[in-house]
Amino acid sequence: MAWDETGAWIAGADTVATYAEQLARAAEAPVRDAERRKVLHPQDMPWEMSRQGLLKHLINADLNTRMQTVDAYMQIIPGGSRSGRHRHLAEECLYVLEGRGYDLHQDCDVEITDTYHWKPREEVQRFDWEAGDVIYVPPNTIHQHVNADPERPARLISAINRVYRYCGLDDLEQLEDAPEYDPSVVLDAETVRRYVATRTSAARA
Repeated sequence: MAWDETGAWIAGADTVATYAEQLARAAEAPVRDAERRKVLHPQDMPWEMSRQGLLKHLINADLNTRMQTVDAYMQIIPGGSRSGRHRHLAEECLYVLEGRGYDLHQDCDVEITDTYHWKPREEVQRFDWEAGDVIYVPPNTIHQHVNADPERPARLISAINRVYRYCGLDDLEQLEDAPEYDPSVVLDAETVRRYVATRTSAARA
């Protein structure tokens, strides 16, 4: 051989079938995807008492749906309450199904080199919203949703790009917990109704 580096690259005796396995996975994808659900009913969508608040998960990687790139959940914010406050690298949009309130956004300066650094700016911006609006959360923005109506719940649908996670950029940090957060509570429809009714009754008192 004429290549000078032959003595280096020719070394090694391990073999794999990686490319063959990739071909097999690609060939099996239509059958595998056909088994994934295209319709989820309310009973298929799990609740979570999360540090971000009361969530009902609509689509994510654990729910075996045909959706491969987007995660979505519905968030219920009782009257006069608020979500947690968090930050993530992926951008997010939320559709306001019900209620009125406002978002608090704090931009961050980001540096990604061998390591990842972010620093929040001093300014906190307020953005008012009501039913029918869409809220846009830019990448790496600290944000929180506040229900401005003391008597009625707000409901938001969140959609976020799952591809960031596949690229090794699954950056998520919780900075403040939602007032309702209690890790000992297991949510179901009746429990959520009680949370909403309790907050509403307290606001009227």
